[in-house]
Amino acid sequence: MTDYYIVAAALGLGLAAVILFLVRRDHLYLRDGLFWIAIAMGSIILGVWPSLVDVLGVAVGVAYPPALLFLIAILVLVVRALKSDIAVTQIKRELRRLNQRMALYEAEGARKRET
Repeated sequence: MTDYYIVAAALGLGLAAVILFLVRRDHLYLRDGLFWIAIAMGSIILGVWPSLVDVLGVAVGVAYPPALLFLIAILVLVVRALKSDIAVTQIKRELRRLNQRMALYEAEGARKRET
């Protein structure tokens, strides 16, 4: 195994350790931590068995197998960004509704004080 593969596997292990630390300290939600742990495990697997990329590339029919790895990484990150945008949109919607409720409660309280 060459130095590159050892470094890739070590980086995957390091990433997994950092993610577990962040989840344990409550700096990262468990659901998001599971996503990043899966990414770290993929890095470890590809670091230990680098020929897996070639096998997957041949199975899918890609002429240059490392390009398949980049395509998968880009797709995963795009899906992750989309998921984050959906979550932000839901939070904004809930915040707007809470602000509207607060305004209604304040208006109702002001009306009761007038009478």
